[in-house]
Amino acid sequence: MREQEATVAGLEPGSFRDPDSRVFTSAGRVLRLLSEQGAADWKALSSSPLFGRLVSEGKLVGTREAEDVPVVPDGLHGGVSAVLEHDVVPFVSYPYEWSFGMLRDAALLQLELVRRSIEAGMMLKDSSPYNVQFRGAEPVFVDIGSFERLREGEPWAGYRQFCMLFLYPLLLQAWKDVPFQPWLRGRIDGITPQECRSVLSARDLLRRGALTHVVLHARLERRYEDRDVDLKQELKKAGFRKELIVANVKGLERLVSRLRWRPSGSAWSGYGPTTSYTDEDADRKARFVADAVSSEQPRLVWDLGCNDGRHARIAAETAEHVVAIDADALVVDRLFEALKAEGATKILPLTMDLADPSPGLGWRGLERRSLPERGTPDLALCLALVHHLSIGGNVPVAGLVDWLRSLSSSLVVEFPTPEDPLVRRLLARKRPGDHPDYRRDWFEQCLEERFDVVRSESLASETRVLYLVRPKV
Repeated sequence: MREQEATVAGLEPGSFRDPDSRVFTSAGRVLRLLSEQGAADWKALSSSPLFGRLVSEGKLVGTREAEDVPVVPDGLHGGVSAVLEHDVVPFVSYPYEWSFGMLRDAALLQLELVRRSIEAGMMLKDSSPYNVQFRGAEPVFVDIGSFERLREGEPWAGYRQFCMLFLYPLLLQAWKDVPFQPWLRGRIDGITPQECRSVLSARDLLRRGALTHVVLHARLERRYEDRDVDLKQELKKAGFRKELIVANVKGLERLVSRLRWRPSGSAWSGYGPTTSYTDEDADRKARFVADAVSSEQPRLVWDLGCNDGRHARIAAETAEHVVAIDADALVVDRLFEALKAEGATKILPLTMDLADPSPGLGWRGLERRSLPERGTPDLALCLALVHHLSIGGNVPVAGLVDWLRSLSSSLVVEFPTPEDPLVRRLLARKRPGDHPDYRRDWFEQCLEERFDVVRSESLASETRVLYLVRPKV
């Protein structure tokens, strides 16, 4: 019942950790409840020139005091003193869905905000990547409640969290080619200093930043973990000057900005739109997608199995926003860097295996929502994907079509027949008879039971068929 009550009230389950700030939604609006302390910190921030500059630069979400507020839920223990309204982010994503470049850019934004806040007499009370969202390829900080007035003599409270959720994941992928996404998905609080220290080699420990931020950090934690000592208070008594924090932040900015992930390749990083198509087929496929987007007029499109983003870009010419998803982290990282260079703000690239999509995580499985709980598309593009999920992922064809129907959206779906060269290669890795349901007639039967087929088209190769369908009412 508690989960249902929170949903009815509109309280955001993932925002309960801050006692002075709580997010709730109402009629498409994103609002924030503030305690008396939170309201005082907001007043200090909003009256500072820093606030306007950060918003105008696109680095901080647009925020204002709410008007015509609906019934305010009792979401703060000490009562609600003020309510803010935020600009709506097109689609919520999480760090374990980001590429290396996305996490690095989010880390640099976090560090920049800490540094500039100190200069303005403010501070950020935490350093969670969940406080950052992306508008296309641009990171934006969304947690206004994280800002508080600077307390002289206190250390940077968010340093440990920054290391565990930003720095260590980046170091392990850049230095060891260890993907951070499964690690962050496996633990919402990130990678501990000792865990990072255990993974790094002796050579890695000689790299810039390893001694200070990994070795000494792990040693300090071990020293104090069994002692009844408040390390924060000890540092405060020692007179921890803000200049030390700024120096630490600038050093981290230099370290993070130099990190690069240079893998040798991946399963699909060399797979382009014409790899298994003739130029004619690739062009016909692009036209089919463009016509479908034009006819459906979607606000939000999901491109499932986006690869280099060719069809996501086509969809973005008409749709307001596109979420481009691929299981290959290198493919997504290259797409992100390309979109960033273009200044694209309508396409959000995400790393996700659709055979094992992001689940609900955190406290009671509600802090981080599953993919469909964050909003379903008006149109989904499912191109060059069915055979990978069905044959590669062993997902029954009927179950796959059921999942697509659960999105309640129009769909452009491609079915490569068993005669397709790529499908033949996938089937050759399996035992004969492992996939008796992978047939065009069965796929079409499953599709027609759940969708109305608007039109279909066979490509010139005759081994791939495109369908535009709408869910049956």
